[in-house]
Amino acid sequence: MNITITKTTTSKLENIDFDNIPLGRTFTDHMFICDYADGQWQHPRVEPLQLIPTHPAAMALHYGQAIFEGMKSTLLSADEAGSQRREPLLFRPEENATRLNASARRMGMPEFPEDLFVEGLKALVEVEKGWIPPADGSALYLRPFMYADEPFIGMRAATSFKFIIIASPAGPFFSKPVKLWAEKNYIRAAAGGTGEAKAAGNYAAAIRPTEIAKAKGYDQVLWLDAHEHTYIQEVGTMNIFFKINGQFITPNLDGAVLHGITRKSVIDLLKHKGFTVTERPITIHEIFEASQNGTLEEAFGTGTAVGIAYIQEIGWGDDAIKVSETHPVGKDINDTLDAIKTGKEADVFGWMVNVMDKMPA
Repeated sequence: MNITITKTTTSKLENIDFDNIPLGRTFTDHMFICDYADGQWQHPRVEPLQLIPTHPAAMALHYGQAIFEGMKSTLLSADEAGSQRREPLLFRPEENATRLNASARRMGMPEFPEDLFVEGLKALVEVEKGWIPPADGSALYLRPFMYADEPFIGMRAATSFKFIIIASPAGPFFSKPVKLWAEKNYIRAAAGGTGEAKAAGNYAAAIRPTEIAKAKGYDQVLWLDAHEHTYIQEVGTMNIFFKINGQFITPNLDGAVLHGITRKSVIDLLKHKGFTVTERPITIHEIFEASQNGTLEEAFGTGTAVGIAYIQEIGWGDDAIKVSETHPVGKDINDTLDAIKTGKEADVFGWMVNVMDKMPA
């Protein structure tokens, strides 16, 4: 399908201070949008960002058919002579397309064509490339999402949907190590539920326990399993890794853990650098014991928004699980990811997609 492009006549870009970007509150001039009706996706377009008329009976508002993705676009670094064009790059967009469709299947929604997903991203980012912050660690955050817009009150799958991509310039997410609260009462997901889907409702259910954690002085929730409240699943906006006795472990994908794209990439990078990485069930008791006997060497979260977030402490009831204040491997992985995303280091994995490269006819 051809993507039509309609540009705004009044850009907000000249008013942006890239050194002071409010997180998640500043949006670019345009959005990508595509409609699903009569059993097919149609009319893909880039147009000026605007409010979208929504019927009060739109099914997403009542039955929660809403999913999303999170990704970033960075700039290719100039060479030492400054002669290289600073073209925008995307990090593994095909993985986001695949995951979006996995979420769509779980939520009873139509799959979105994966090639159109990537081309829609390219079209939007090419129009908005001036919005990509130039500072290290900054990027243009991209939010593809899909929701049911059919006006109908009744419990069934909707028949009309909207797929939209919006963009927001963003600086580094966490600038200092974070503290987590291991939640013993509320749960995020259980096997057979929607934990593997990037569904909006998963995050709505996390808001209250996250606020409780913040009131206790912590940054995010560390989710435990639904049955025993013992096995570690993931963090509020991140997957999680632990380094114990020189080896890395991370919770396995058991049906209740999000298939993180940064998680997947970090596993590849750690193995590439010679580390052993094991995906398996991990108990909070095991991490507490490793902290007590001095074998817990590092812990960090991974995610699109955060990149690598170093963890300094986990609150667990009356106990505090302390983590080393230094994260040499985590920092190296973070630096390597950033370097690959900006072309400063060779992309030996073939992860990066240049927005200016057109798909073959």
